[in-house]
Amino acid sequence: MRAMRRLLKPLVTILGISCAGFALPLAAQNLPLDSATGLALHNVQAEPVTLDGRRGLRVSFSEEAKRRFRALAPDAQAQFETLAVIEGSKFTDGVIEVEIAGEPAPDAPEGARGFVGIAFRVQSDLRTYDAFYLRPTNGRADDQVRRNHSAQYVSHPDWPWFRLRKEFPERYESYVDLEPGKWTRIRIEVQGTRARLYVHGQAQPTLVVNDVKSGATGSGAIALWINPGTIAHFRDLRVTRN
Repeated sequence: MRAMRRLLKPLVTILGISCAGFALPLAAQNLPLDSATGLALHNVQAEPVTLDGRRGLRVSFSEEAKRRFRALAPDAQAQFETLAVIEGSKFTDGVIEVEIAGEPAPDAPEGARGFVGIAFRVQSDLRTYDAFYLRPTNGRADDQVRRNHSAQYVSHPDWPWFRLRKEFPERYESYVDLEPGKWTRIRIEVQGTRARLYVHGQAQPTLVVNDVKSGATGSGAIALWINPGTIAHFRDLRVTRN
């Protein structure tokens, strides 16, 4: 055993991993998101496009989903999920990095904000997950209250944004400078019940969550997340699992 440790130590040092207990290196996965291959589309459609000279994936509400959505009562509409799930992905703890852009669709209701983000620990029912997302039209609004609602954490189905805002005002959302339809790099760090959202490569997190609702051992898939009234773009997804 001592001889094995001596042999492994240089490699472990290069990788930046502690030798104690022979901890495994982080497993990284890169997805350019230049096609819909490898995605399970749930109430959305996806196609490769170029936005501001960068190749990515355009994700929007599918026509069939629009018809079903419009036939629902308001309470049911609030539970209507729109996801593009990364097939075969399994995520508990680690880091998710991606470039995203969001803006309201032309036929979106007045309250649309271009909601776009990433869901993680997504369960097979496609209704249970944690997520961070942005409201791009809030970033430079003249109304300071709207600005304060630029970034959001949610945990569906039990903790949608409106319940979190009502019971814990300001705790799960914050301000960050955003522009609709512009590429925005985000980084999500998750460790047990702690999660951090970083935007624009900033050293300090935009949003801090210390009680991730899926719990310390929650696990599930990763998905591209949008709101029914959004046209979104995604590119350059990188997942590093602990």
